[in-house]
Amino acid sequence: MRRQYATLALVFLVVFSVVASGCISGGGGEEKPTTIVIGVTDKVTDLDPANAYDFYTWEVLNNVMEGLVKYKPGTLEIEPALAENWEVNEDSTVWTFYLRKDLKFADGTPLTAKDVVRSIERVMTIQGDPSWLVTDFVDKVEAKDDYTVVFYLKQPTAYFLALLTTPPYFPVHPDYAPDQIQSDQTAGGAGPYKITKWVRDEELVLEANPNYYGEKPKTEKIIIKFYRDASTMRLALQNGEIDIAWRTLRPSDIDSLKKDGNFNVIEVPGGFIRYICLNTKNDPTSNVKVRQALAAAVDRPEIAQKVFMGTVEPLYSLVPNGMWSHKDVFKTAYGDGNIEKAKALLSEAGYSESNPLEIQLWYTPTHYGDTEADLAQILKEQWEKTGMIKVTIKSAEWGTYTDYARNGQMQVYLLGWYPDYLDPDDYTTPFLKSTANSWAGTGYSNPTMDDLLSQAQRLSDQNERTKLYEQVQDILAQDVPYIPLIQGKLFVVTQKNVKGVTIGPDMIFRYSTLYKE
Repeated sequence: MRRQYATLALVFLVVFSVVASGCISGGGGEEKPTTIVIGVTDKVTDLDPANAYDFYTWEVLNNVMEGLVKYKPGTLEIEPALAENWEVNEDSTVWTFYLRKDLKFADGTPLTAKDVVRSIERVMTIQGDPSWLVTDFVDKVEAKDDYTVVFYLKQPTAYFLALLTTPPYFPVHPDYAPDQIQSDQTAGGAGPYKITKWVRDEELVLEANPNYYGEKPKTEKIIIKFYRDASTMRLALQNGEIDIAWRTLRPSDIDSLKKDGNFNVIEVPGGFIRYICLNTKNDPTSNVKVRQALAAAVDRPEIAQKVFMGTVEPLYSLVPNGMWSHKDVFKTAYGDGNIEKAKALLSEAGYSESNPLEIQLWYTPTHYGDTEADLAQILKEQWEKTGMIKVTIKSAEWGTYTDYARNGQMQVYLLGWYPDYLDPDDYTTPFLKSTANSWAGTGYSNPTMDDLLSQAQRLSDQNERTKLYEQVQDILAQDVPYIPLIQGKLFVVTQKNVKGVTIGPDMIFRYSTLYKE
């Protein structure tokens, strides 16, 4: 057995810790402020880590729960969390973790190895959207005693520590039912904060967990306010009603607030990607020629400039720019705005100007910010330039939207992805492996693709894995169940007196380092 800690590196991921000074309404004399208010336009979909599988809900879970290991705040280094150390056998198939003594859930209930095992077996039983992060890798998990947890993996998995940083591996309070999804359960886990109030789509209140084993959060209370759109959130920031506006301000708002000079504007580049999903089971997008035609007509540079004012970059694969194995397969296969190629493909599919392809393009209005309507409109214009496509734009709120996607009820629709863990597998398997992609609703299945992805998961040699992921991307560009669009940046805008903003390599905002002068 060899003792193992892990440090992960990725070209495009960096550390952000912002220190600013100034004053804000509400700070009193020399007394240290005890509350920070964060504004978002996101929604919390499901507080059960066995079923939650969206970026913002994972952010909340990362602040009220914790796993065996975690990313050191603002860095790429994986460090001990609930486990104080661990061992792994020579072929990386048996991982043994040793828990800290006297761990407790937020309410004081003892947390032992049995709780870790119970929580992971619960994920495997419930089979929610993120369960593949466990079931694709873990054969079984055992508690050898109150402080020892052993994972037996299905195959060697060099990046298993990165998987352990994701919510499906977090121990949950015994109040969570063993075989049922508990979407509104606030008992939480053993993170730095606990939930003390939640009014869905209105307000979430977190308070410091008195039983947390680690360093006490710098701010006692975090209040999260949910706004209907970015304009309302921006106004709340300017009026001093919130301390932080997170993630979904429009590019024009960002530019204006930078020039204002009264706020800290923090730019977070990274592995956030946007893409179009295409339903491969239902007509008309079940026809691969139709999907290829839509890919050919998309003009990414135009989207980057006109919709996002240059704050994003074009993306030609699901594997992001800067990550090993990335390959510009869609640029090679289709280019940008290749109308003639699109028309030729549409003709092969049986369409013409007198018999145009009719599609519905769906978007969700707030989850990705107020630019979504603009993005949908420019895609409509690009596709209709062929003279052979008619596009109807439709929208739905995030909760309904994800249900529609999961149930395969939409033809063509916009989604985005934030990394679960830092490996090309996370940008391919959840989308392209038939046993893992039900959440996306494309219905995509290709046995060759499944086999390549399984091979890549089993290998530890990066050069060999790169060859496999390059083949995966080549097939992606031919089958086109998704059309990659852009790779984005995130923005945090704060009042001048807010300090300690730290965004980790997984792009999760961890609140425990925040404080105000």
